[in-house]
Amino acid sequence: MKTVIILLSALFLTACFDSGDAQAKEENRTKLGKATFDKNCVSCHGKDARGTSTDWKRLLPNGKYPAPPLNGTAHAWHHSPKLLLNTINNGGVKLGGWMPAFKDKLTDKEKQATLDYLHSLWSKDIQQKYDARFK
Repeated sequence: MKTVIILLSALFLTACFDSGDAQAKEENRTKLGKATFDKNCVSCHGKDARGTSTDWKRLLPNGKYPAPPLNGTAHAWHHSPKLLLNTINNGGVKLGGWMPAFKDKLTDKEKQATLDYLHSLWSKDIQQKYDARFK
């Protein structure tokens, strides 16, 4: 019995200490997300996801809207992770947009990392609102 108590105490105490692994994993996901974004999304959504148009709500001459910023200054943070992943997977062509589908071009890990990267760009206030609503 004494051995069981010692083992459980040791297990409990080791769980209380963060070795930094969680933060390192989050940083690695964010780096992968940035790399994925820069390779696949930056041409439409702009550097650091700031958009490429000063007014993303105004129609372009081709009758379509420009890609919105994804850095927390537009509406992306209003959408659930499920809906954001759906947009990444299926694009926006069926909705009248021009975003291509990335379902077969990106891995699930790359897609989630991209969402993690975008979340990291949002202000703390926007992050807290999003997390309270969806996480």
